[in-house]
Amino acid sequence: MIILILSWYGMEAVHEFGHVIHARVAGGTVNSVSIPLWGISCTHIKPNPYPVFVVWGGPIWGSLIPITFWLVVRKYFRQLFFSNAVAFFAGFCCIANGAYLGFGWMDHVGDAGDLLREGVSVGWLIGFGMIACVSGLTIWHVWTKELRKKSVGQAVPDEF
Repeated sequence: MIILILSWYGMEAVHEFGHVIHARVAGGTVNSVSIPLWGISCTHIKPNPYPVFVVWGGPIWGSLIPITFWLVVRKYFRQLFFSNAVAFFAGFCCIANGAYLGFGWMDHVGDAGDLLREGVSVGWLIGFGMIACVSGLTIWHVWTKELRKKSVGQAVPDEF
């Protein structure tokens, strides 16, 4: 349960960091970032000269940073608890960001609502959602496959 809670707040932090990266690149001014104990995180940017670019930064980097972290840990670290936690976190971030956009368009909530208001097609949101969710499930599949092999004492091949 602790890993799940930490993954939620970590996912929100990485997601908001993605908005901050894109806002800075776009020339926007980040006024604040909030990650509340209860509720959904938010980055406040004003002025925001390229809102679509800034909004996409959250889910894109919110997925890519954890995937990259997982790949590095998987290659260079063998501490079991740490590598398992990172694998869970990376999959969780991909699924959360994918579901956020892939289903968020139905209620026009959060980033999905912002993108729709800016004229982005629902197809882009569903497409990103599918790719991100499948990526997260693939990470979890690879991770659990490695766990099963380790539990029966088999060598873990360096595939994927």
